[in-house]
Amino acid sequence: MLAVAFPAAAFGTNCYVLATGPGEECLVVDPGIGVEDTLRSVLEEHRLRPAAVLLTHGHLDHVYSVTPVCGGTTAAYIHADDGYRLADPLASMDPGTVAMLEAQFGQKATWREPETVVEVADRARLELAGLTLDVLHAPGHTEGSAMFALDTVPDGLPADEGLDRTVVSGDVLFAGSIGRTDLAGGDHAAMQRSLRDVVLPLPDSTFVLTGHGPATTIGRERASNPYLRGLGA
Repeated sequence: MLAVAFPAAAFGTNCYVLATGPGEECLVVDPGIGVEDTLRSVLEEHRLRPAAVLLTHGHLDHVYSVTPVCGGTTAAYIHADDGYRLADPLASMDPGTVAMLEAQFGQKATWREPETVVEVADRARLELAGLTLDVLHAPGHTEGSAMFALDTVPDGLPADEGLDRTVVSGDVLFAGSIGRTDLAGGDHAAMQRSLRDVVLPLPDSTFVLTGHGPATTIGRERASNPYLRGLGA
């Protein structure tokens, strides 16, 4: 699998481009703030055509560029419990943070909902751009936080690590940490259940593309992530 990752211009949100190979259709995951120019360069370099945009949840730093990336012809996929957030994610942000972003980028923050939104459910199987993904609902960071699991790994990973599958974790799981639960729609108890019932059952051979920060593996996090200790599988 061709996998290209790059950070957004604000909040360090990871945007991913996934495809079966160069010259094919692709998936764009979590197009955050200020990603359009970099994304355009990635698509041109690898001769890729977006088939869908996947959103791990509805926070502004993960969805801000979804509408221009979709361009009126490409659908955005999001778990049904976070679908409402696409009506206006700016409304749920602290006004001071919005003002800071406007000052940083020198323009007023605006929002327009994508024309085509597909709301997905837990354990739904998606066949998109030649890739098969399973939706794993993992609430806690938001009500509709979801991870996307694939039975393949990015090209170029060391063979001796034995990795054979990938999960795009959004803000559910980070390297050494987890997503915060103190924002609107967050729920600490729900996050604990998601970590226990959705994250921990994943095989150690799972490569994790996180919403912020470096990639990791389930095996590494099971052994060292303090937020997973004591939860059991």
